[in-house]
Amino acid sequence: MTLDRFYLIVNSASWIERLLPVGLPLVQLRVKDLDEDSTQAEIRRSLILCKQAGATLIVNDHWQAAIRCGADWVHLGQEDLDTADIAALRAVGIRIGISTHTPAELDRALALAPDYVALGPIYEARGKKVDYPTQGLARISEWRQRVSCPLVAIGGVTLETAPAVFAAGADSVCVITDVLGATDPEARCAAWLAARASWARS
Repeated sequence: MTLDRFYLIVNSASWIERLLPVGLPLVQLRVKDLDEDSTQAEIRRSLILCKQAGATLIVNDHWQAAIRCGADWVHLGQEDLDTADIAALRAVGIRIGISTHTPAELDRALALAPDYVALGPIYEARGKKVDYPTQGLARISEWRQRVSCPLVAIGGVTLETAPAVFAAGADSVCVITDVLGATDPEARCAAWLAARASWARS
């Protein structure tokens, strides 16, 4: 399984609806601070939009809702691993991505045979408060030696720094602020999509 080189995180189905026409192929829905019904409504709407556009949706955290809504992917943080039923996710064919920040967390993730591993923050994160120091390019190369599944780099990466991140060994770059915080998010998303064609896979 390969992931697209460009991986966007958004916090609403509205963002997905807005950016899919640009050609967005892969997006994670990270919904926070909503009640269960509202969360499921966002997931269901996002799934419909992505299916219509031929895009891949990854549901962040809400693994039970992902099962109920028929999602194909979930992304789990380390704290989610304490309660997530990995067997139940696998039983319905849901693929799993896992966040990692330390060697111990990577050990834990790899023991679960994830479909991808995310490492971050590579640079100082702008879109989310994190409790871990920046990882840097050398850590990507270190993870690359241990990870056989796709490796996603996240945290502070911009269109301008992405080539160095790929050169260090990442398979995909995950972005939030560089697109959503841009003056023209559609144009910035389109620029990422255009640039990724030149990032040859090693």
